[in-house]
Amino acid sequence: MRAPLIALLLSTAPVAAVACPDWEAQPYDGDVSLKAGFAPDPHRVELLAGGANELGDCGFEAAGFVGTPPDFDLYWSGKSSRLRIGVISDADTVLLVNGPDGSWYYSDEDEGHNPIVVLNNPEEGLYDIWVGSYNANAYSDAVLLITER
Repeated sequence: MRAPLIALLLSTAPVAAVACPDWEAQPYDGDVSLKAGFAPDPHRVELLAGGANELGDCGFEAAGFVGTPPDFDLYWSGKSSRLRIGVISDADTVLLVNGPDGSWYYSDEDEGHNPIVVLNNPEEGLYDIWVGSYNANAYSDAVLLITER
């Protein structure tokens, strides 16, 4: 009885693993600890937007491609009524954020083709941030902005 089962297992073609955003990975472009009322505001980070992981293949109902590790990590503390995380780029970019409570936030456009995530009364903790593109492996210069304004 075991031989047919083993043959079936050995004959099954391997399924390719899908790489997806990994909030536990070390960020590509570093991290920062910011406290409510930080200066200078906005905090700016120059980075490269894009990636190879299609968000739709990773269970997100969202368009775009991001890398596996986050692009940047924000350690947030203090009380603020609003925190905005946005991207400025000449390319059409997407923004994916994983919050301290495990919630995911996504934006593909807000002001023109620049995405922004607005967090009202942001929770203290780690925010993992991915800046992606609409095409696989299409990378472009971008500026990540973190602001309370």
